[in-house]
Amino acid sequence: MDDTAHSQDLLLFLASTAHDMKNSISVLSGTLERLLLESGPQNSNAYPQMAQMLYQTRRLNDNLMQLLALYKRVGTPEYPFDVQPIEAGQLVEQVVALGRVLLEAKGIALEVDADRDLIWHLDEDLVVGVVSHAVNNAAHYTRDRIRLALREADGLLEIRVEDNGAGYPQTLLEAGAASLHGTASGIDFRTNSAGLGLYFSREVARMHRHRGREGSVRLENGGPLGGGCFILNLP
Repeated sequence: MDDTAHSQDLLLFLASTAHDMKNSISVLSGTLERLLLESGPQNSNAYPQMAQMLYQTRRLNDNLMQLLALYKRVGTPEYPFDVQPIEAGQLVEQVVALGRVLLEAKGIALEVDADRDLIWHLDEDLVVGVVSHAVNNAAHYTRDRIRLALREADGLLEIRVEDNGAGYPQTLLEAGAASLHGTASGIDFRTNSAGLGLYFSREVARMHRHRGREGSVRLENGGPLGGGCFILNLP
């Protein structure tokens, strides 16, 4: 077996392992969600700990999704980059469903402002993963409100995840600026998990290309809720 074939086999093994781990973590997340729904905050002293466990399993799931996103970037038949026409309403429903129990457990309201009839061509699994990761990240920064907004702007699909917290720290804003210019400089992958998630989100965005334009990600502070704003643009 030559080195190229060996490398491809190794990549497939790693991707298959990540996919299997993601499935197991999804089962664990589902169990935690059911326990949270059945117990309720008034009936269980362990409710806050279970909510934190759910948050951490979601982070692990996000990380595995990000690994699979990189594998899809290679364009292999086993895990192809799959662009299909998707209704914005369908996209929103998936993100809301994935975050509902965690946000309820943390007492966070999720507001949705979307043109649900809008149809866009995108890789549904990857984009849902990126937006869900942004919602999970916002749950860490917000006081009690998150806003998910989708619209068409300047020929792009603009997806915004905003919160009413204190805003992103300067280091993360700088990492976002670096990713906007196509570089991972300034991100310490050993310690900055938020920066790592931002890098993967940028990679997913760049995979979406149409008529000479490619997707992008940026971070801001401000917006309607006055906190952090994660913006994903897709051509």
